[in-house]
Amino acid sequence: MFGLTHEEILLFRQLNSPRKIQDYLDALKINFEPEGDTCLSPRRVMREKRAHCIEAAMLAAAAFRLHRQPPLVLELTSCQHDFDHVVALFKQHGCWGAVSKTNHAVLRYREPVYRTIRELVLSYFHEYFDDHGFKTMRSFTRPVDLSRFDKQQWITNEGDNWFIAEYLADAPHIPLLNKSQIATLRRAHPVEIKAGEIVEWRKPR
Repeated sequence: MFGLTHEEILLFRQLNSPRKIQDYLDALKINFEPEGDTCLSPRRVMREKRAHCIEAAMLAAAAFRLHRQPPLVLELTSCQHDFDHVVALFKQHGCWGAVSKTNHAVLRYREPVYRTIRELVLSYFHEYFDDHGFKTMRSFTRPVDLSRFDKQQWITNEGDNWFIAEYLADAPHIPLLNKSQIATLRRAHPVEIKAGEIVEWRKPR
């Protein structure tokens, strides 16, 4: 099945709910990319036991795929000086939720309580600010079904899945704000900025 080993299939079988997928990803170390930029496939994430946001989103999407749900991911895009973020989407009880890995206290898992994708995306808006408190989220992609990359073996690729990262970067992005809204955004409060400094994993020196 998708070129997976018996052991890999057993692991995916255990990840049979969004909560279990999120718990598994939370237990993985953050991938600080000490050897340079990576875009690890789900196979490599499972083997190397590390991931950053898009790598975790791809593993979550693969788990959903193995349980006969669409392997959907979505990119949240920011100002040029901040980082974009990728989550895996799922739907339960008619509402959308997201599986998400981050090293910070925010931008994490979203319960399936959002009626639309836009509602879910906006749930990340107020927490998405830079070190100076400027709110930086600006747009998002429509859900991307990763089954379109099956021929490129995105689940088991031993290289890097840059083709997925590039597809997301080039995909049409839906703006969240107009210029007037951007001009009147309030900066995050200092206590919010301080809370934003909390990290789960310390970068090795």
